[in-house]
Amino acid sequence: MNGSIQSAGIANPPLYLTRQQAFASLEAFFTLSDKERTLYRRVMANGPIRGRYLGMDNPEDAANTDQDHLIARFTKYARSTARDAAQQALERAELAPGDVDVLVVNTCTGYLCPGLTSYLAEDLGLRESVRALDIMGMGCGSAIPNLQAACGLLQLNGNGTALCVAVEICSATLFMDPDPGVIVSNAIFGDGAAALVLRGTAAPERPTLIDFESVLLPQHREALRYRTEQHRLRNVLSPNVPELGADAAQRAVTRLLKRHDLAKDDVAHWVVHPGGTQVLTAFERKLGLPRQDLRHSYSVFEAYGNMSSPSVWFVWERMLREDAPAPGAWAIMLSFGAGFSAHAALIRF
Repeated sequence: MNGSIQSAGIANPPLYLTRQQAFASLEAFFTLSDKERTLYRRVMANGPIRGRYLGMDNPEDAANTDQDHLIARFTKYARSTARDAAQQALERAELAPGDVDVLVVNTCTGYLCPGLTSYLAEDLGLRESVRALDIMGMGCGSAIPNLQAACGLLQLNGNGTALCVAVEICSATLFMDPDPGVIVSNAIFGDGAAALVLRGTAAPERPTLIDFESVLLPQHREALRYRTEQHRLRNVLSPNVPELGADAAQRAVTRLLKRHDLAKDDVAHWVVHPGGTQVLTAFERKLGLPRQDLRHSYSVFEAYGNMSSPSVWFVWERMLREDAPAPGAWAIMLSFGAGFSAHAALIRF
């Protein structure tokens, strides 16, 4: 037993743009070629995402791509959105900030030193003795390594309570380029934060983190990553990412289930990172899952877009609200991201 999940909290920045508003903003602020405009219209204006929350004061902020401004915007909205998600999770767990023994925060969309744990500890009023860990550079998949790190720190801490926060301000990495991968990135990524509260001991009627598994494929590193260009982060998103993600996820799931003598059909709930409709379709095909099993992932993607690492916890929060999992039911949480990597957690209710 690694730890029990006490509660979940989710939050987004206040600015919300529908898909039509977002497309109109890009047309207004940037000069687009006919080819770019056609792809943006297909993926953004006519795509499955209804709208996205963005860490901006107003839509015109998108036109300011100065790196100092982008980092300032990341700092402002990563800090406030992480705080809101964390406060919600603590309230739902009926805990006070002083009850937190471990704080783990992951992000990949902005660099700060000290990291966001310093700001979040201040904003929440955590104890000075809190064990804090910042995780950087793991991309969309890093929420699950966040949980694994928190479980390890709880064991070192003599159990106790951990606050795990995943936060991304993807809009602070907006990069205009005719490359189709960049266009798709600009069209589907949104901003948000999610938080989970863990206890280092089993708790009645709380889901328990049983085990973790990861797959790391550096030979595919160039398929999905940020690189620095013109002094700014530029997303690299290759067409083969859905298949790479599905293949890596299958490897992680297979090893995890085998280790616990479980079959795929024993899993009642699948909590999968909503990286996009093509990604989810590839997961369905590779893992042999019906679309119904990924309905919460599709719903989150349609409502928020791909928020990178917090997305999988948005799926978790929605699943808890809508499904009321039965005691003893098994769940698998899946994410993938830069590296190329995939991560899975085995959970029992």
